[in-house]
Amino acid sequence: MKGIVFTEFLQLVEDKFGLEMVDQIIEESNLPSNGVYTAIGTYEFSEMLSLITNLSKNTNIKTDDLLLTYAEHFFGVLAGGYPQLIERYTDPLDLLESIENHIHVEVRKIYPSAELPTFEVLERTPDSLAMIYKSSRAMYSFGLGLMHKTFEHFNKKAVITCDKLKDDGTEVKFMIQMTNG
Repeated sequence: MKGIVFTEFLQLVEDKFGLEMVDQIIEESNLPSNGVYTAIGTYEFSEMLSLITNLSKNTNIKTDDLLLTYAEHFFGVLAGGYPQLIERYTDPLDLLESIENHIHVEVRKIYPSAELPTFEVLERTPDSLAMIYKSSRAMYSFGLGLMHKTFEHFNKKAVITCDKLKDDGTEVKFMIQMTNG
């Protein structure tokens, strides 16, 4: 997993819960990296899982809720640091539909060793999108948070529902319906 994901996560933890919480979850996580990350480095997913699990334990906030919040923060990082990923789109559904064939292609140019989930588009209408998320990391809540922020970025509203196709969250169907309100 790319280091920027770790550095931004720890920044969010510091902003929301304080530096003491950052130190605490790093200590409790017994990390091979000792919690020292660089944005361009690559680290094991198990370290992120340990950090999130310990943050959840210490804050009594569900892991999925933490991932959702983190994704909303991370969208701002992507939009600010890599505006070219978003600027070509005028519609949130167009952007989401392009995740696999444009966004992830561009991310791999920046981070060639990035391990990204796959998004298979099942159906697209002018006001809706259905797609399947697949990842061994089961971070679909992170994807959901990015989707929420995508609609916010375009000043649009949508109802997004998730249906776990596999109980462990490694395969999830997202159904997105734009709304007027």
